[in-house]
This record gives sequence, structure tokens and C-alpha cells, in this order.
Amino acid sequence: MAQQPLTEVFGFPINNFSQEANRHRTKRLCPYNNKVPNCTKDKAKDPLGVCSIYDNSNIAITCPVRFRQDWLIADDAATFFFDKDIAWTSLTEVRLPDKHGRSAGNVDVVLVAYNEQGHVIDFGALEIQAVYISGNIRNAFEYYMKDPEKRHGMKWEGPYYPRPDYLSSSRKRLAPQLIYKGGILNKWGKKIAVAVDKSFFLQPFLNYRKRNPIKRI
Repeated sequence: MAQQPLTEVFGFPINNFSQEANRHRTKRLCPYNNKVPNCTKDKAKDPLGVCSIYDNSNIAITCPVRFRQDWLIADDAATFFFDKDIAWTSLTEVRLPDKHGRSAGNVDVVLVAYNEQGHVIDFGALEIQAVYISGNIRNAFEYYMKDPEKRHGMKWEGPYYPRPDYLSSSRKRLAPQLIYKGGILNKWGKKIAVAVDKSFFLQPFLNYRKRNPIKRI
């Protein structure tokens, strides 16, 4: 088990002191296709640049943008949504209306298939859910950032030691989102895919999967 909770900060392992890693820490940059070059997690002016944390000997992704590395999740979702060799593109944070035209929230990523004339012929929705954290991760992060080279091997203890909160992430957040948004998409005859950390406890909506086309990526 790690002596401290941090795995990646601003896109790099905390013991990586390459020129690129140092640049990302100094400039507070995000290498994973954020909407802007900088990390914007928690606070735009003082971002919490923690991408992932330790869960005993495992690693839990705590930032949804971390899933965008090389857009592999989009490739995987496209193979689920569309036939082979179909041209497609992706859009992020797309507003989803309900039957009254009111907002039902945003879809994290919408994949759109199009024909040779550029006309949309199909689409699918991709929801991304990172793991919530119980305890206080910012204290450990700020302590590390004051001197990364000396503190990457720090021992971190205390009553608010940060740990992954899979229960809140899945049952209280992801499952309700899938039920609500998935219901709308199901009415349209469209599929929804889910990108989650492999350690997620998915039992709360397994029964829902039997009725609707949901795939875990």
C-alpha cells in the first residue's frame, strides 16, 4: 500500500521529473484533452490537479478528463454504436432536452456518424464517471506541490486520509444519470455507453441494463 494517496498530478506520475512533467506541474496544464490547455478541476485559478489516487495497491481515476487520453474511449464507443468503416466525429458537453424541451443535463460525449454528403445518419451517447473521493485530497496535493522532488515519497496520515468513494460515485451519481438520460435515449432508439474506472461497483444498475442498451467500456 502506498504511503500517500497521490498517483498522478497534472497528467504525470508524481515521481516523474522529466522536462515535460515539470512543465505541466509548473503551468498547471492538462495533457488529456481538456476544453482548455490548463487543468480546471475544482477551481480554474487554483486547480486540484490530481488525476488519480491509490486504492491500496490499485489506482482509481478521480478526474473525468483523465479518461480522454488519446480519445480511446471514443474509439471503443464507436465500435459499439456504429457499423465498421462508418465515418464519425465526437462532440463534448452536449445539452440533452427532455420531452418538454427543458434541459435534462449534458451528455459528456456524443458520437455522430455521417455519410459521404456530411449528413448525420446516427449518433450515440457516452457518459464518463470518475471516482469521487472521501476525505481531503487537496491538503496532500498542496503539500506535494510545494516541493515535488522532495515530497513525492512522503508519508501521509490523518483522520481525513483520501480514499475512493465508489458508493457515492455509482449509486448516487452514475446510476440516476443513466436511468434519466438513458430513458430519453432509449425512447429515441439510441444507445448509451459508459466509461468508468474498472473498480466501480456496478450492481445498482445491472437490472436496468437488461432493459436498455448500456455497455461498460
